[in-house]
Amino acid sequence: MKVLTIALQKKWFDMIARGEKREEYREIKSYWASRFIKPITHIKFTNGYGKKVPSITVELLGIHKGTPKPEWSEGTIEQGREVYVLMLGEIVDA
Repeated sequence: MKVLTIALQKKWFDMIARGEKREEYREIKSYWASRFIKPITHIKFTNGYGKKVPSITVELLGIHKGTPKPEWSEGTIEQGREVYVLMLGEIVDA
């Protein structure tokens, strides 16, 4: 299992944990491009930083470029802007 760890704000973390949010978005920047080159099978989402923060591990179904859904990106990404779309599958560890 190849895991990438991403810290999230509580609102987005909770939506993914409940199974409501099936996509996560990252801006198209060299920082993320360098991480997505490597084969990734799962993403570990944390609610903040540190050793003792809530986390969930989710299956990664794929990554493509697209535009974010407004209800899953409000206030974080300019609407209509192209981003990396991380397609999320089943939660494998909560």
